[in-house]
Amino acid sequence: MLVKRRRLSNHNQPSPIVDWSVGFSSPLQPPNHPQRPSSSITTETEEERVERADSRAWSKPREPPSTPPGTPVAAPAHVQGRRAGRRPSAAVSSVAFRRRESTLQPTGPRAAAMAELGQEVVQLVWGKKPGAHGLADTIFCRWAQGFVFSESEPTALEQFEGGPCAVIAPTQAFLLKKLFTCEKSNWRQCQEEEQKNLLCHTLCDILELACSDHSESYCLVMWQREKTAEETASISESPAETSQQEEQPSALAVEELGFERFHALIHKQSFTSFPDFKDAVWNHYLAWTNKFGVLLFLYSVILTKGIENIKNEIEDSTEPLIDPVYGHGSQSLINLLLTGHAVSNVWDGDRECSGMKLLGIHKQATVGFLTLMESLRYCKVGSYLKSPKFPIWILGSETHLTVFFAKDLALVAHEAPSEQARRVFQTYDPEDNGFIPDTLLEDVMKALDLVSDTEYVNLMKTKLDPEGLGIILLGPFLQEFFPEQDSKVQESFPVYHYNGLKQSNYNEKVMYVEGTAVIMGFEDPMLQTDDTPVKRCLQTKWPYIELLWTTDRSPSLN
Repeated sequence: MLVKRRRLSNHNQPSPIVDWSVGFSSPLQPPNHPQRPSSSITTETEEERVERADSRAWSKPREPPSTPPGTPVAAPAHVQGRRAGRRPSAAVSSVAFRRRESTLQPTGPRAAAMAELGQEVVQLVWGKKPGAHGLADTIFCRWAQGFVFSESEPTALEQFEGGPCAVIAPTQAFLLKKLFTCEKSNWRQCQEEEQKNLLCHTLCDILELACSDHSESYCLVMWQREKTAEETASISESPAETSQQEEQPSALAVEELGFERFHALIHKQSFTSFPDFKDAVWNHYLAWTNKFGVLLFLYSVILTKGIENIKNEIEDSTEPLIDPVYGHGSQSLINLLLTGHAVSNVWDGDRECSGMKLLGIHKQATVGFLTLMESLRYCKVGSYLKSPKFPIWILGSETHLTVFFAKDLALVAHEAPSEQARRVFQTYDPEDNGFIPDTLLEDVMKALDLVSDTEYVNLMKTKLDPEGLGIILLGPFLQEFFPEQDSKVQESFPVYHYNGLKQSNYNEKVMYVEGTAVIMGFEDPMLQTDDTPVKRCLQTKWPYIELLWTTDRSPSLN
């Protein structure tokens, strides 16, 4: 598994309070930080020196050097950080080497950091028995990556292994939303500094969404002892060790750090001021792009939301957010990132089933969600997720999450009266039967602000149920109160599809796949494309959609 990494940064000094609401000509412009003086070197004890060297040695292995050992080496373009490394002293190298061979468990400050983060968070994410005996090593390794932009598509995030799409795909969706709202002339071109601002704005948006009831309490999970840029540039290992790690850098790094050690080296930072919180997100940019950036961000979202709040929303609190067997994210995790609520269902509003209250989505989402499972009749996505504020949708298959999007805001126009009526009617039809008992007709009419006098309701019961079956069908109800307008004419607009996995893309390059969508009000046999999973997924929103892609093959949902 090839994992790209960023070096960790050190901004231990408290960040200045910045008013982010004014003074920016572009939504992607970063805060104007004052120049910080470089930290002075202080005398340290032997124990502190050993721990510092150990932290550097465990942070990540070096990429293969292109020049002989001992000379300054510029990291390859595909390596995060793009900073030159230099050879450390032999004394530090030998100390780090001895420490890395040791099998002692973390103690002291590291163990305290693990306790501070809390076993409760670990169990919520990974299950009751995380670690060497309860969690497959490969699951943790697959999630050990940062937010990395594709070399072939500067505004697209890359995913290295299966699993973290539950975090990366929603982040990509919000990133596209931020990209389109900033009115950038060429949204597919992005320089490195623009990538930094774009990603940090996106992470702030998701974290702000997760903040429960605007409690103004934000959390970031970071490394317990961060390194300065100069320290990070010095990799504490001998030339012989470097050559061994060059063979399998990513796998060796995760195996060395391990599940327990990772959680022993991180801690929580709390903020009550949103400007300070945003400032910290920018300061920790290198941590987000480091190989564990996705997990650090996930933990930050969870602690910002609150463990108890998540447990109160999730349907089965014993079910972890990350499946311990297959490593995929749960629907609760996806909903948490999309809506700020960790509910387990995708329908509109709450429903009752056998005396149990099942929580759903309560308002229109910023970005939407569609799933192939609905085409197989395993579930039904509500209109709050099907019709989001922006024309961006997460597409879910059996094993993976991708993103489908367009730039035409007309696709997400305000909810039509007939669509609102359908949504309200379906809240009284939790089993999706297509009808309700006639005793509920008055409640539905009141919810839609229709005339609901008893005499008029009885008249409508007779008209809508002439056979006296005691049920009101959805079709006749909509036709009576919200008659259909003229059939929509054929519509076409450009669309794009994103899949973060290299192996799922054409020529194994993470790039947006362009196409044209044609939406008709009826099925036209003269314009029928192939029956692909992407098309079946989109047909849950547009029943008569046809897709014409510019590539030789349709994009993959897996």
